Amino acid sequence: MASLSRQLAQWIVGLRYEDLPPEVIDRAKGVTLQALASVLIGSQTAPGKQAVKMMAEEEAGVRNGATIMVNGTKVTKGGAAFANSEMAFAGGKWDTFRMLTHPGTAIVPGAFVAAEATGASGKAFLTGLVAGYEVMERMAADFIPTTMARGFHAGPVFGIFGAAVAAAKISGLTEDQVNSTIALCASLAAGNLEGARSGGRALREGAAVRNAMLAVALAQQGQIGGETVLEGDAGFYHAYVGNNKGELTYSFVGATRASLDKITAELGKEWMFLETLYRIYSTAGYNIAHVDVTAKLCEENDIRYENVERVEAVVNWLETQYPSPAFPSRREDGPAKAGSTAYHTAYGVVQRGFPLLRGVGADPSGPDVPPEVLQLMKRVTIIPSHTMTLFGPRITIHTKDGKSYTKQGTGREFIWDFNEEARRIRGVTPGLPISASQFESIIASCRELERKDRADTLIQLTLAEKS
Repeated sequence: MASLSRQLAQWIVGLRYEDLPPEVIDRAKGVTLQALASVLIGSQTAPGKQAVKMMAEEEAGVRNGATIMVNGTKVTKGGAAFANSEMAFAGGKWDTFRMLTHPGTAIVPGAFVAAEATGASGKAFLTGLVAGYEVMERMAADFIPTTMARGFHAGPVFGIFGAAVAAAKISGLTEDQVNSTIALCASLAAGNLEGARSGGRALREGAAVRNAMLAVALAQQGQIGGETVLEGDAGFYHAYVGNNKGELTYSFVGATRASLDKITAELGKEWMFLETLYRIYSTAGYNIAHVDVTAKLCEENDIRYENVERVEAVVNWLETQYPSPAFPSRREDGPAKAGSTAYHTAYGVVQRGFPLLRGVGADPSGPDVPPEVLQLMKRVTIIPSHTMTLFGPRITIHTKDGKSYTKQGTGREFIWDFNEEARRIRGVTPGLPISASQFESIIASCRELERKDRADTLIQLTLAEKS
C-alpha cells in the first residue's frame, strides 16, 4: 500500500473544482471571508502591527514576493504569509476545528500567497483551499488532545500541512512534489505550550505558514522528502503523538485508540472540512456556544436577568482544562473569573449576546461590561462531563420562582452557510480600517469567488482606500 503522504498527494493532485460539492465550495468562501475580516481587525492590534513592521523592515523591496494585506508592502512569500497569519490570529475571528486548531489562520494566508504568485483563478484558489483544510483536519482529527498532552500545540503542528497543501495545489505541483512537500512539513512542524504558560506569547500559526512556504519552495526545487515520514517508525506521528500505532492518551470522545488508515479513508467522498465552525466571538472557542445557547434559552422562555437564581452548564471535560489536562493553565470548573466560561454564560443571560468587536485583549471587567454579568457569573456552575459533545453545553437556568429551564447545545450552532456568515460578520464593520462599502466588496467577491479570473483581487480589497 502507498504511504500516507503518497495517498494524500495523489488525491490532492487529482482534485478538481468540479469534484467539490456545493456545500464544500460554500464553506470555502465562508472561511475565506472570516479570515479576511480577522486580518482587517488584527492589522490594528499591537501583535499585528509588530508582525507587519518586522517583515516590512526586514524584507521590503523584493521583486518576486507577495503582498502584506492591509499594509500593501511586498515582501518574501514567507514573510507575507507570516504577517498575514499573525494579523488573522490577532484579529480573533478564527475558524475552529475540534476546539484547539484554527485552520484558517494558516491555510488562508498560505493560499493567498500562492494565488498571488501564480495568478490563480478563484476556482483554483477554492480547490487548493479545500484540499488544505481536508488534509489538515483529517491528519489532526483524532490526535489533537494527545498532541497537546505532549507539550505541542496542535494548531501550528498540523496547520503547516494545511497551508503547504493549499499552496502546493494552487501552485500546480506534481504528485512527487506534493508528496515531498508533506514530508518536508514533518521536519518543519513546531509549536510548544510552555512559552504561553510561563508569561510569554505563543509562536503559533504565523511560524507554521512561513515554514509551509519553505516546504513548498524546497519541493519545487526538487528536494525529496521521503515516503513514510508520517507513519514511519521515526515519523511524524511517533514524534508528535508518541507512537505510530494510533494509541491515544486523551480523546474528546473517550477513545484510547485511533486508526491512521482513517486519515485517507473515503477521501473526496466524506468531507471533514464541513465540521469547521466559526469562532464569531473573540474568546476561547469553547465559550462561544455558552453565549448563544444561553441567549436562545432566555429568548425562548422570556427569562430576564433579574429572575435568575443560578445557572448550571454541563460541558465536555476537556473544555474545562485548557490547553490540556496534562498542562492546564486555565481551569473553567472552579470559581468564576472575568473572562471565564461562567462569565460568557452570564453574558448570554444578561445581554442575549456578546459584543462582536470586543477583542481578545479587552479588559473582561472593564467599564463597558454590564455589572450584572460580573454579578451573575458567580452563580454559574460549570460541570465537566466525559460524555458531552464539544461546544455543545447543556445549560440549565434556575429561576427565583423555583422553575428550571434547560437547553442542550448541538456543537453545530456555529456551523453555517455563507449567507449567515456574511450576515454575522458584518457586525465588525464599524471596527475595520476600511470603509463599509469596501468591506461589502470583499463580501461580494468572496460570494462570487469561483467567477473571478484572479483570486488575489481580494488582497487588493484589504488595502486602505487612497484619499
